[in-house]
This record gives sequence, structure tokens and C-alpha cells, in this order.
Amino acid sequence: MKQFELEYVLRASQKVIYDRLSSASGLSEWFADDVNQKGKVFTFIWEGSEQDAELLLKKDNRLVRFHWLDSDDAESFFEFKIEIDALTNDLSLIITDYAEEDEIDEGIELWDSQISALRHVLGI
Repeated sequence: MKQFELEYVLRASQKVIYDRLSSASGLSEWFADDVNQKGKVFTFIWEGSEQDAELLLKKDNRLVRFHWLDSDDAESFFEFKIEIDALTNDLSLIITDYAEEDEIDEGIELWDSQISALRHVLGI
């Protein structure tokens, strides 16, 4: 598994974006068809298939990190990090994810599509 990082500039408030990244209801608006949460385990549902992820780390309005429970790689995770540029005040959403070397392009396309859905939900 290889780590890759993507950055998207979003014109929306930090809190509004964080709410869409850190809650089951927020994630179900753009990331999956439905999301359920029991404690630290989030169940993501897409067209009838389910995948569980554990919430590893959460820093208010700044960071959310999950680990897929069915992943063979115990070190892998996917993470949403919000950064504000000190000079321009632009908000960047930085996504860190893992994929097999030959599947990274596919992973990037998937994130581009997901972020497009997020922008739509946010009206930006």
C-alpha cells in the first residue's frame, strides 16, 4: 500500500466543512449513500454494500482520521485535514489515503468525484 495526498480548495466555512467530514449525517450527504455510527465505528453504505471504519482521531474543525476495519494494512487510514492559508485565508481540504501502486489513479478519480459531490452539497 502506498500513501497519497490530495488537496482541494473549498470556499466554505471551516465548521460547515468539518461537520460534513466528522458526523454520520454529514458524511451521508456526500461520501456514501448512508452512514451509521455506533461509538467509534462508522458503517458506510453504498448501493447495498457496507464497509466499516473506525474513527481513530478527531480534532475539532481541523482533522478526522478513519481506518477501514477490513484493511489488511493496519497502518493505513484515510484522513481529512482542514488547513487555512494564513495569507489568503483560503481553506484547503487535504485528503490522505492509501492504495495499491496500480490503483492510485483510480483512488484520485474517486476522491475527485466525492469532492465534487461535497461541493454540490455545500453549494460551491
